[in-house]
Amino acid sequence: MLMSAFGGLMWLLYTAMLVLAVVALVMAAFSREDAFRAADKQNKMFWLIILGIAVAVNLLVPMLFLQLAGLVATIVFFVDVRPALQQVSGGGWGRRGGGSSSDGPYGPYNGGR
Repeated sequence: MLMSAFGGLMWLLYTAMLVLAVVALVMAAFSREDAFRAADKQNKMFWLIILGIAVAVNLLVPMLFLQLAGLVATIVFFVDVRPALQQVSGGGWGRRGGGSSSDGPYGPYNGGR
């Protein structure tokens, strides 16, 4: 019984690592090439290759060490690269509308005029 629960937990862990890697790969694929250069990160092709390898390892190679290496690359993308890309490109995923920097939560701020 304990081994069955452990196996289920490991399957859930592997699935979560795969989903995170796929989401990071899709986000990297839809990001602009010039945003990577402007954010002073590695180029887009580098991240597509690294994240693609992470997805392939999670799908094809049942070695926890390689899967953890892919997880580290995925976390680095989410924590370091993606926020830098959003800062350079002015938003991105989850941002609604194209307001200016002086827009408040209820509309534009006009300085009390």
